[in-house]
Amino acid sequence: MNNVWEQMASRYDTETRVNIAKIIVQSVRSELKDTKDKTALDYGCGTGLIGMGLIDMFKSMLFVDPSTQMIEQVNRKIEIGHIECTRTLCCDFLEEIPGTLRVDYVIMSQVLLHIKNSRLMLTKLFDVLKEDGHLLLVDFDKNENITSDKVHNGFEQKELIDLLIQIGFASAAARTFHHGKGIFMNKDASLFILNAIK
Repeated sequence: MNNVWEQMASRYDTETRVNIAKIIVQSVRSELKDTKDKTALDYGCGTGLIGMGLIDMFKSMLFVDPSTQMIEQVNRKIEIGHIECTRTLCCDFLEEIPGTLRVDYVIMSQVLLHIKNSRLMLTKLFDVLKEDGHLLLVDFDKNENITSDKVHNGFEQKELIDLLIQIGFASAAARTFHHGKGIFMNKDASLFILNAIK
């Protein structure tokens, strides 16, 4: 799977992806209050389209992705933009997490659908969050028109909230914020944002 991302990295930022990222960034921003002194982590950041649009909201932003090529793209953007208070880390949290890593916010956009073991990944993200930390999750609503052995066909918001509460989150709420044509495996689909607090 990782090879696919390595090959896509240099041509990942298509006009469609950039436009969707802008919509997602606006939705994430609406969930953020008094975060200027907070730390954030963009997990499965890809080329950094989401995290880059949120840097001004946080004290620092850590971009994490298992693909070295994706991280190289982020590093290039950081260098070109002379962006401070950002770091990158090439890492797969399902395999390892740096022991001291703790942040106030974890942002994960359109990543969970690629991960077979959702519970394990969400548990790892819970562990990375500080007390009262937020997990901001953006993904597709369940879509029966999509069948794939490579990705989940979206998620039921209530099921995801129940799972997060089981894992240990104190509260979680979700809402659908965007409907688009052909945005999920060329099918019409909707995106939700979920905000879970540790």
